[in-house]
Amino acid sequence: MPLGYGALHKILDCCTATWQTGVVPSAEGRVAARPSAPPPFLPRRLPMAAAENLKTTVEQFTTASNQAFKDGVEKSLAALAEANTHSKKNLEAVVASVTAATKGAEALGAETFAYSKKLAEDQVAAAKSLAAAKSVQEAVELQTAWAKSALEAYIAQVSKASEIVSASIKDSVKPLNERVSAAVEKFQAAR
Repeated sequence: MPLGYGALHKILDCCTATWQTGVVPSAEGRVAARPSAPPPFLPRRLPMAAAENLKTTVEQFTTASNQAFKDGVEKSLAALAEANTHSKKNLEAVVASVTAATKGAEALGAETFAYSKKLAEDQVAAAKSLAAAKSVQEAVELQTAWAKSALEAYIAQVSKASEIVSASIKDSVKPLNERVSAAVEKFQAAR
């Protein structure tokens, strides 16, 4: 049956006490004489040179451990500072992107409002000219001319709106693309 750490520790304590007192119990219950040499498992005194060597080794280990811990903490703090800077730049890029998108939306809204106002004015003018027509033939010609000009104005407005949306998307994505490019460069440099 294997002995646990506690049992082995008790045996070692008993043997040490026996050696120090000189009383050695035997299997028959008799007391035997003290052995001339300590058992091999008892600690012996270290020579002075070995003790100094052990002390030096422990000090070197302690110094190296402290330096390694300090280096680890400094590296961790540097990594946290770098992550903080990276996060700040990412947040600034998102703010710049949202600002550009907002400006684009405002420009698109202003352009759409101006188009709607002009369209309403053109429709009122077309209705007045149709009401003033002297014949059906003239009314059809006025209606055709108005439909043609309204379609051309609509196509021009869609083109303007597409340009505004395209410029807005380009301006909105630019700061984000710069951050992605910076991150890719950093990861490639780390490899």
